[in-house]
Amino acid sequence: MEADRFMRERVVAMVPQQPPFRFIDEILALDEERIVGVYRFRSDEYFYRGHFPGLPITPGVILIETMAQTGVVAFGLYLSLLFREKRKGIEDPVTLFTLAENVEFTGVVGPEESVMVTGKKVYFRGNQLKVDVSMARPSGELVCSGTLAGKGVPRVQFLMNQERNIAEEAGL
Repeated sequence: MEADRFMRERVVAMVPQQPPFRFIDEILALDEERIVGVYRFRSDEYFYRGHFPGLPITPGVILIETMAQTGVVAFGLYLSLLFREKRKGIEDPVTLFTLAENVEFTGVVGPEESVMVTGKKVYFRGNQLKVDVSMARPSGELVCSGTLAGKGVPRVQFLMNQERNIAEEAGL
């Protein structure tokens, strides 16, 4: 069933990445099988200052991150919300990126360009999501594509691991 506007806005609000590292403006379509989101790269993005000065181009890793935030993080949050009642879900998850496979770049993206990210579910099992993702210009011209995956980790577990690592580094 297609998510309504309220649910799409709720999912965007749940995405933990924040400016200057949030690359999702809006979700246009969302259901159990796919997601479509958009982002406009603003001319004042921090990475343009040093990425080919005088010829700003969005770095490939940022394009992958943009696909991941829509195709894995937002989509995974939505699927977790849908299935939380059917099975025990992870409360307050942090989505960790686990896979980037067969990623191909077929175009470049510059400042003030908008892109549309489409993710199609390969599988969603427990706390893991694998998605075929593509990024295109509004005209439909493909910019990049690949298969991405992520895993939801409870925030409290993530924080406990960080504290343990800090204590080990301090010799405690």
